[in-house]
Amino acid sequence: MELMGINIVVIGGGTGSFTLLSGLKNYTHNITALVNMVDDGGSTGQLRDELGVLPAGDVRQCLVALSTSPKVRDLFNYRFDEGSMKGHAFGNLFMAALEKMTGNFTEAVKVAGEVLNIRGRVEPITFDNITLVTRLADGTVVRGQHEAESLIIPVGERPWLDLEPTARINPQARQAILDADLVVIAPGLLYGSLAPALLVSGVTRALAETKAKKVYVCNLVNKPGQTDEFTVADYASEIERFAGVKLDHVLYNNHRPSQELIDRYAKDGELLVEWNKEELKKKHFYASGKRLIADEVWENTNAASDPLAAQRSLIRHDADRVARELMRIYFA
Repeated sequence: MELMGINIVVIGGGTGSFTLLSGLKNYTHNITALVNMVDDGGSTGQLRDELGVLPAGDVRQCLVALSTSPKVRDLFNYRFDEGSMKGHAFGNLFMAALEKMTGNFTEAVKVAGEVLNIRGRVEPITFDNITLVTRLADGTVVRGQHEAESLIIPVGERPWLDLEPTARINPQARQAILDADLVVIAPGLLYGSLAPALLVSGVTRALAETKAKKVYVCNLVNKPGQTDEFTVADYASEIERFAGVKLDHVLYNNHRPSQELIDRYAKDGELLVEWNKEELKKKHFYASGKRLIADEVWENTNAASDPLAAQRSLIRHDADRVARELMRIYFA
């Protein structure tokens, strides 16, 4: 089922977008990844602080996901494990050098895409140099994505998020949403990755104006301390709060892996996202529960070059299964 004419936009960044893009690129060439721009941890954060460049980490992962050149893909994800460059991904250094040389992050992304021979394109959701600000009901204020990831959010509380300064949508990102047949909000860190992309000024308006179906692919597990006890409906509600528009469709996993694997996750407080069919039936969106978990358990065997090395993940979405379901949703 090769459908090269469908125009798909994926909004997010990091592991979730990587997985979706890896699968979708086999079904269409007309795919655009819109990436959040608040990453300030690890290699990306260090380069951002020392060189004043825009964050390239999530952009790099999306470029790599769309690449059709395996060796170059591995090169861009190679991380130095010693010396003064320890921890840096080659792709981050490459894009930082290009941005400093040209003074243009757009050019850096374009050239990186050409080198990686990508299928589709990658667009930063904004070009503004922004910081994620998270506020809790008790007055706690945390600045930065990296700090926000370790913030403990009381069960049942929905934090208030801002971007400082106010971020304006990249005109190319806006046009991509308007031209799309299908807009997909990827799984990922709800408050650290997805919300920062949706909060950019102009995104809500573009989502409201587009004629595309708007689909959210729900997470497989909850993040301890942040989305404890979240159900599929809870995730969808928060996505709509930040996006400012109603979803048309929510795709979630309804297959349980082995009890052994569930127990391994539970030791770290990471529990499978539960769902309530009766609750979902009452929603304005259509919810589809499918087997989306990959059959093989992913283990990180090469921390220096694996694109997902920075994030432990034993349970993962199956890229092709999700892509096939998204194609079915489009034609439904």
